[in-house]
Amino acid sequence: MNQKAPFYPLPPLSLYVHIPWCIRKCPYCDFNSHTGLDAEKEKAYVTALAKDLEQDLSYVQNRKLSSIFFGGGTPSLFSANTFEQLIDLASNAIGFEDRIEITLEANPGTFEHVNFSDFKSAGINRLSIGIQSFSNQNLETLGRIHQQSEAIAAANSARQQGLNVNLDIMHGLPGQSVDGAIADIDTALELSPDHISWYQLTIEKNTEFYRAPPELPNETILDAIQTNGLQRLQHAGFGQYEISAFAKPGKQSKHNLNYWQFGDYIGIGAGAHGKITCQSTQQIFRTQKTRQPDHYLNKEAALLSHTNPLSSQELPLEFMMNALRLIEGVPAILYEQRTGLPLLHLEKTLEDLTQHGLMKADKERLCVTPLGGRFLNDVLNRFD
Repeated sequence: MNQKAPFYPLPPLSLYVHIPWCIRKCPYCDFNSHTGLDAEKEKAYVTALAKDLEQDLSYVQNRKLSSIFFGGGTPSLFSANTFEQLIDLASNAIGFEDRIEITLEANPGTFEHVNFSDFKSAGINRLSIGIQSFSNQNLETLGRIHQQSEAIAAANSARQQGLNVNLDIMHGLPGQSVDGAIADIDTALELSPDHISWYQLTIEKNTEFYRAPPELPNETILDAIQTNGLQRLQHAGFGQYEISAFAKPGKQSKHNLNYWQFGDYIGIGAGAHGKITCQSTQQIFRTQKTRQPDHYLNKEAALLSHTNPLSSQELPLEFMMNALRLIEGVPAILYEQRTGLPLLHLEKTLEDLTQHGLMKADKERLCVTPLGGRFLNDVLNRFD
């Protein structure tokens, strides 16, 4: 698997900006988030982000940005003026493709501090709202700082401003019934979002739930939630294009599609990850910035970055971990275009997975079957 084919034209380029602060840490969250934000830190962080982006400009390689994603943490704790500065910075340093998608993650519990029209004026055109549930009891269990009424008000306000709206909803919550999970979907649908991210709660290491696990629904209930939820979303006109992503026609997330299609992205901010294709050296590598905000802001330790080149042996799994999340998969030619490796090297593995009903793999397309989607980890292990 060491022979490499020439890279095709470079993939699309996105920018991920990590904002690592929250009002408080949720018991299920293993993201890089911290408390203690103040006005001085926000100002200093913008300066650090500018330096971070400047050091990564060699990764651009004459491309423009197709999308920007402000993730966290709770990015909506920052002011609209701060986002305007950051968007202008990216525009001046790199440039934008036509109709660039610029997403801001936001939590309903912070909305009383912001004005959506100001975010829109700053250049934000897509809002991803962390609802998680419309049940006040579930929200309390999840450690959320908002209630149902605030979640509904936030979604309605975002729609009134003409923003492209995604609602994040979790299922399989402690003590949740099938009816309770479907009620969350029904309420979300009544709010007329463009996109819904609907995913099952998992217990991750380094979380409060991992240290003191709550009692989750059994497999029978989880299967019923999944079956009924998929039917509800599809009936409402939301197409499932990824394991946990559902969108109205033409409203799929450009930024996330770039991840899943093994595109490139620059990651700036504390703990941010990136993935870059270097055309001159025929190499793909991942980057990660130092996680702790105080380290990131420290002038002597600022912009600590780790770069990890991906070997030819690692690339098949890296590619498939992303591409096979897509319900319709990817064109087969994309494997060679994005990895520089001939697909012929995987012929035996693909034939075996196809014969066992786990993949549909031919000269035109690579994708998992519904059975393969249920056992995706087993499928991916074949590429390791």
